[in-house]
Amino acid sequence: MPFDFADLRRRPDLEAPNLVAVDATDRLLLDEAATSLAALEPRQLVVVGDHYGALTLGAAHLHGLTGIRVFQDPLVGELALAANAAEAGLSDAYESLPLGPDLVAGARVILLQLPRSLAALDEIVGLVAAHAHPEVVVYAGGRLKHMTIAMNDVLREHFSFVYAGLARQKSRVLTASEPVDPPVASPWPRTQRHDDLGLTVAAYGATFAGSKIDIGTRALLDVLPDALPSAATIVDLGCGSGVLAVSAALARPDARVIASDQSASAVESTRATADLNDVGDRVSVVRDDALASQADGSCDLVLLNPPFHVDAAVEPGIALKLFEAAARVLRPGGELWTVYNSHLKHRDALERVVGETRQVTRNPKFTVTVSTKR
Repeated sequence: MPFDFADLRRRPDLEAPNLVAVDATDRLLLDEAATSLAALEPRQLVVVGDHYGALTLGAAHLHGLTGIRVFQDPLVGELALAANAAEAGLSDAYESLPLGPDLVAGARVILLQLPRSLAALDEIVGLVAAHAHPEVVVYAGGRLKHMTIAMNDVLREHFSFVYAGLARQKSRVLTASEPVDPPVASPWPRTQRHDDLGLTVAAYGATFAGSKIDIGTRALLDVLPDALPSAATIVDLGCGSGVLAVSAALARPDARVIASDQSASAVESTRATADLNDVGDRVSVVRDDALASQADGSCDLVLLNPPFHVDAAVEPGIALKLFEAAARVLRPGGELWTVYNSHLKHRDALERVVGETRQVTRNPKFTVTVSTKR
């Protein structure tokens, strides 16, 4: 079956004219690593951060590679890769694995789409340096506008040799080799105690806000006692480090709490946060795409602090997808409590998708609303 990068799609992630499934960084990474890739045997290639399958399927098609081990933090990336691989007849060329020693053990080449977060980069390359083959080479690529010198510094903490290649089409590849010996001890997950809330937060590298508590979440925490006190089933949609889910479990010991996020890092962070606060047995954590595994009309209260960026683009569709998911799983009369940047005009969408919406609180930065399922 013929393979063409132009056939790759983003689904089930958002698809829009300003959003692409393959970019210049994918192509540059495959070109920069071509000689190394051509010399590999099965299971010697690991791909991390592949957006929608361009790196994995490109390596399989161009070099006949098999046994490719892949980690993608967002679940929609995994699902898009699986769909694109099936259409290209390359499903047997790779396997998806969690971020851990088994992912990188014995690997000779790592293709990495650079994460925006330095913490996420540190967790990934620290794992590679500690568990991959001693002669491993890391090819880490990104868009110039998102790359910083600090990324080189993170790589140098774990590798003796770091080289910045020439830019092409506003992308660049950093090449790292010769892992430091002994490897740097892993600090992940990092934890932080928040005495004002009586909460300890744990976070892995790619988790939004890390072990801190962002001010949007704090705004929703301030009004959490007023959020449908009779709720028997509560969902923290886009749970991040689990602050809202764990706070709800602590405040309402009789409620069933479900924490859901498509990020593998967020899911592991929430589990760790729940355990640290002794509610691990009462918070069910699921990695899910917009509550796809939850039944219609199955919960009373949804708590949501939605993102508003997809890659570098401001994309209102991502919040709308989560509003629709909340509306589907809420029982009639159930409530969606949402916090969002005050400049965003989400209220009309919430009224249309969920039901009657009123403002609970507002400041120059954040607005909290409650929407009642019609």
